Amino acid sequence: MEPDASEVLDLARLQFALTAGGHFLFVALTLGLATVVACLQTKATVGGRALDARLVRFWGQLYVVNYAVGIVTGIVMEFQFGLSWSGLTHHAGNVLGASLAVETIVAFFVESTFLGLWIFGWHRLGRWAHLAAIWIVTLTAYASAYWILVTNGFLNNPVGHRVAGGRLVLDDPVAVLTNPSALLAFGHIAAGALLTAGFFMAGVSAYHLFRRTAEWEFFGRSLRVGVFLSFPALLATAVLGGLQLSSLATVQPVKAAVFEGDRAEIARLQAELTATFGPGDYVPSEAWTRGGALVMLIVFALMLYFTFAGFVLACFRTVVLRFRLWHVALIAAVPLPYVAMTSGWVFREAGRQPWVVYGLLKTEDAVSDLSPTAMRASLVLFTALFALLAAVNAWLLVRLARRGPVDMGLGRDERGAGAAPDGDPGGSDGRAGGPGGSDGTPGGPDGRAGGPGCGNGPGDGGGPGDSDDPADALPAPRY
Repeated sequence: MEPDASEVLDLARLQFALTAGGHFLFVALTLGLATVVACLQTKATVGGRALDARLVRFWGQLYVVNYAVGIVTGIVMEFQFGLSWSGLTHHAGNVLGASLAVETIVAFFVESTFLGLWIFGWHRLGRWAHLAAIWIVTLTAYASAYWILVTNGFLNNPVGHRVAGGRLVLDDPVAVLTNPSALLAFGHIAAGALLTAGFFMAGVSAYHLFRRTAEWEFFGRSLRVGVFLSFPALLATAVLGGLQLSSLATVQPVKAAVFEGDRAEIARLQAELTATFGPGDYVPSEAWTRGGALVMLIVFALMLYFTFAGFVLACFRTVVLRFRLWHVALIAAVPLPYVAMTSGWVFREAGRQPWVVYGLLKTEDAVSDLSPTAMRASLVLFTALFALLAAVNAWLLVRLARRGPVDMGLGRDERGAGAAPDGDPGGSDGRAGGPGGSDGTPGGPDGRAGGPGCGNGPGDGGGPGDSDDPADALPAPRY
């Protein structure tokens, strides 16, 4: 390659890595929290407890913020994808176009429409209609992820196509949709998203319990949900990841050889590919490929021991409320799923090089014909925009998470006098227990607003006011 073309390729790859990786950080939490919120609302709708309804509103508010900013990052990523990789759409657009179009319809039309109904349907829709809305949002979110992974699966393991006029043409849609590279990755991502949501919930709840919040029952329940979700989600993630690794030698033998550090096999495959495709370097970067895999496995091992211990500790009420060292550990552990999933994507994508469509289209042939100056400007613009969006999202999430379940905008009844109680998750015909305050103030264990120990801070409520530990003044929570 000419020096300018090589620079453009490197800049385009860096831009795609930053934007795709940044967007996926939003996707993981969005998928996981959507599932948790849907399950919580199901329990609130069926069981009719005010506490469950407040859980839906608090975690749903964080979900909506992350979803809204994540949508913007997805749009930005689509722009840079079309700008920098026109060769891919020219060569393989006939195969990839259908799955990307369906994903757009699912994500931007169906999912967004029903999310709007869910957000603005509080106290307007019946409780079952409102519950159906969040489940449609959740299922379409997974459908959107599936269609994206159908595209990515084809890039890693191209099946169901034929070559016509020098381009790839869709030949067997069923083979594309059932591509093992897509199905296994989809299961792996779905389990990883639940793991991310579990760590996030546990970390936020631990922060409030560490500070001896008066919302002891609310965050005690949330912490248990997060911890009890994380351990099985981690096991499912590991099983599906192991299945992908076991098939790697067949689908991408060079990546498998680099991962195992088998020098003799790497040399043999390099010679074989050179004979087939002509001179070139067909071995991916060992630092990125093997390094990404090792980071992923190390973080997985840390999370395995941590979640198993947490699963046991969460069985004890006293530990949930008072074990402050564990609370600190839970807060510090929130980034671990993000690190593991990002390094896993590095392993998956860097190990495919030098191919963008494995064995059919090289990355250097897929990049757009741009000048280095234009590519640098694009990289700076998209990186700055993504950094801004990530900072805004982090600020909003931290702000809302630290505030806790008070003055929640989501689900607030603004109909005026005679409105349904604040604990109503779906409408006046679907109350979920006794009322909390109109500003989201905590209800007691029986659903009443206020009560002993339910002030705005430690020692504000009834009970002994001179205790060093505000939790001593609280009645035993019910889970």
